[in-house]
Amino acid sequence: MEEDKTKKLNMKQSCLIFGGMVILILGLVAIVSFVDFKSKDREYENLFYRHTKVFAPELPLKANFSGEDVPMDIYYVKESFDREILANTFMHTSTILMFKRANRWFPVIEPILKRNGIPDDFKYLALAESNLANVVSPAGAEGYWQFIKPTGIKYGLEINENVDERYHITKATEAACHYFQDAFRTFKSWTLVAASYNRGIDGMSKALGAQKVHNYYDLYLNDETSRYVYRILALKEVYNHPVRYGFYLRIADFYPSIPTKSISVDSTIKDLPLFAKNLSINFRILRELNPWIQNYSLPNKSKKVYTILVPKEGTLRNSSTIKKVLSNETFFHDTLTINEVH
Repeated sequence: MEEDKTKKLNMKQSCLIFGGMVILILGLVAIVSFVDFKSKDREYENLFYRHTKVFAPELPLKANFSGEDVPMDIYYVKESFDREILANTFMHTSTILMFKRANRWFPVIEPILKRNGIPDDFKYLALAESNLANVVSPAGAEGYWQFIKPTGIKYGLEINENVDERYHITKATEAACHYFQDAFRTFKSWTLVAASYNRGIDGMSKALGAQKVHNYYDLYLNDETSRYVYRILALKEVYNHPVRYGFYLRIADFYPSIPTKSISVDSTIKDLPLFAKNLSINFRILRELNPWIQNYSLPNKSKKVYTILVPKEGTLRNSSTIKKVLSNETFFHDTLTINEVH
């Protein structure tokens, strides 16, 4: 009997020892896991703080639009400009697309502005309007220069179910130039001309008269128009100093111009997909190069001459349009080289 009690006591002690060892081991594992987790957590935290650095970009001391100085010493002017610089510095997708598209379309826009006596800075207005994409606004403004239909027709653009020249980069730029010329005759200020492109000539004239001022920077305007010129100024600043605002771009990063040849047509084209096929391209390419075409046919009872662009042979491949980048290639608009980037 005594022996049985001793055996039971020994078994109980063994169980307690085993259980204690299990608890101890589990506790140690938990401690090690917790320490390891905290260590990894700290490592992640350190990496986050080491690599995540956001700096407020420094504003330029001076700025101008089309040769007209921006009064940077006025606090609300400086803060309004600062807001748009911040927006364009940290909206990376939109700003990088700006650089890429500008490489393709600025060479088309710049000579048209010059030929019409419009300051070169107005190319940044097109960036502010559409980021050089054929987009449609909630108000129904369309194309690179965001004309609404009545204004587009007023300035000579054909707009109907088959043709919409708001999507024709050359003709839309010409139309925009005619607007700028009209506005300048009214305001004698390129800054006010730019602002009026958002608010309208009548709208700007009424605001100036009601507030008894003659300068854009003295006006109290609705949020959209009050930001408009500053957005243009910010786009100009970031575009011309990309590295200053954190954008490191190689020539190979930009969208190249597509070499094209012109075909003149003065009669109806009943089947544009077939027309494209006969030119050894497809309808997608035809529309890409001629976004003003709006339908599968091109009626032409008036015998108007339309110029249709088609790609030159062998120019649709990236390898044929993008030059190779060397290790010491300079960045766009900056002297900093790739080897100096850390």
